[in-house]
Amino acid sequence: MSIFNGSAAMQDKRNDVGKLVLRPALGVMILLHGVAKLTHGIGPIAGMLAGIGMPGYIAYGVFAGEVLGPLLRIAGFYARIGAALIAVDMLFALALAHSDELAQLTEQGGWALELQGMFLFTAIALLLMGPGRISVNRR
Repeated sequence: MSIFNGSAAMQDKRNDVGKLVLRPALGVMILLHGVAKLTHGIGPIAGMLAGIGMPGYIAYGVFAGEVLGPLLRIAGFYARIGAALIAVDMLFALALAHSDELAQLTEQGGWALELQGMFLFTAIALLLMGPGRISVNRR
């Protein structure tokens, strides 16, 4: 019997373990960006916001998307909210810092924003799927 076949209960366990792998993977990778902003400040983000006519204090929202959201994801505590915070953060990052790269490819033929896209779409997928049973709560 293959590990990929089996009962519905076994499939549910594999799905929960898969979510357990994705939750902290996304959380840790985004949290590292948040730690960098905690240590080096958010001045550049405030400057980008001012450049498009938005108030600089909105830059503090990066801490929700890159510190709070990842911690919620990692713990599996209100993980859907954590995923939503990360997704919104990534949308801001794409709009503010990477909009000129949206249609660019690398020399190897990949999308110039592969990493940012992976962060965004993983957060959206986890928002839709939820944290799984191996979490503090299932919200």
